Amino acid sequence: MIFTDLEAWKEARLLVKMVYTCLLHFPKDEIYGLQSQIKRSVISIPSNIAEGCGRSHPKDIVRFFFIARGSAYELETQLYLSFDLEFIEADILKELLNKLTRVRILLAGLINQQKALIVN
Repeated sequence: MIFTDLEAWKEARLLVKMVYTCLLHFPKDEIYGLQSQIKRSVISIPSNIAEGCGRSHPKDIVRFFFIARGSAYELETQLYLSFDLEFIEADILKELLNKLTRVRILLAGLINQQKALIVN
């Protein structure tokens, strides 16, 4: 499995770009707070997809895909908090959540595909 061919990885890269663009409008005093947490979460998604693809056993691959999925849920919470704190507007939140949902759906497909390869 070549990670650069995966739609989940490609979409996650686009999500990183979208989030980073959004973060340009955050208050400067958030650079080490919520903004930093958001960056770690969003970067973790494509990174763990890639790392999973570098593993040789489906169980290892699935584990990294689950980590990527966990980071996606973490990012969702952080985006809602950003909205609550009025750092992002409703239309931007909706756009980011739509992309994030797409990534999660693609990740679920990858997880199911790899789980089917695991022989108990």
